[in-house]
Amino acid sequence: MRHQRFWKKIKLPLLAGWILFWLLMIAVAVQDHLKSGGKHIWEPIFWESSSAFVGTALLLLQRRKLTDSILLQTPAKWFWRQILPLPLISIAFVVLIYSLRHLVYALLGLSYSHAGWGQVLVYECSKIFLFFGIFYVVIFGLQAYASLLEEKENAEKAQALLREAQLHRLTQQMQPHFLFNVLNTISSLMYTDVKLADTALSQIAELLRASLDLGQQPETGLRHELELLHAYARLMSLRFINRVELSWDIADDVQTCRVPVMSLQTLLENSFKHTVEKRTQLTRIHISARGEQGQLVLRIQDDAGCLTEKEDGSGVGISNLRQRLQVLYADRASLTLSALMPAGVMTELRLPL
Repeated sequence: MRHQRFWKKIKLPLLAGWILFWLLMIAVAVQDHLKSGGKHIWEPIFWESSSAFVGTALLLLQRRKLTDSILLQTPAKWFWRQILPLPLISIAFVVLIYSLRHLVYALLGLSYSHAGWGQVLVYECSKIFLFFGIFYVVIFGLQAYASLLEEKENAEKAQALLREAQLHRLTQQMQPHFLFNVLNTISSLMYTDVKLADTALSQIAELLRASLDLGQQPETGLRHELELLHAYARLMSLRFINRVELSWDIADDVQTCRVPVMSLQTLLENSFKHTVEKRTQLTRIHISARGEQGQLVLRIQDDAGCLTEKEDGSGVGISNLRQRLQVLYADRASLTLSALMPAGVMTELRLPL
């Protein structure tokens, strides 16, 4: 099965090279024939065509051995298996082409003359030995290249499957972490305001519906991500009444851009966890999205946070997002947290457009 895939990959360039080779041989033979005073152009054309026909037939008989993928794994053994029967193939080649030529000339009522059989045998065998040897090298090179392409393709498929598995695992990891936080929100509201808790449950239903609509895809459109983020922001505003004020600045031309699923919710959650929860005073949070120098730049900044080493990306949400960015975009994306003066923290996510 594998040698058949090899043959399919190399047969077109191999066939083209073989045809061009014999066309060149015919052209050279015709030129030599005319220079030596020959009158009938059909003769050199027939001589070389008969050689091409017989040579092609002999090569096709060796097709299975030439494309043996097991032998190809050991080049020395592969070449030895081709060269070992080459003297016998060369003799068979000479016998067949000269028999064919004598037969055609006889049918035409002509006589085909050539040098003595000993001289013909040595000359033709040496020539075909050299030609076939060169062609074996070409065949080996093409098949080795086809094998390299196949291995590269398999490696790329394996890498794609690995990336898909990593993204699935990371996305699944986010879901329980997210649910744990929203359930904590409901729990805290039930002890203070049942009506607000009921409203919060409605917001959670909306939030979960938006989350489910995203499915299991690693990326989504920014517009859909913002719907999820707005639902989460409303839920958090119910929990921290009079303690948070959010403002939005989203450019219209970036709303169709692709972003990692639940990435903005992760960043906003980080602000609530490390800033809003720790304060009783009002915290202002500004959320923006715009295109800058070929990148989608998403920023979430507050006016009261204090950046610590622990908050600089070691939490579950931020750590998970960093891993997803690496899998999805490698070095083309970045996530940074920086302290603002006199107070506040800005989280900046840069993604390729």
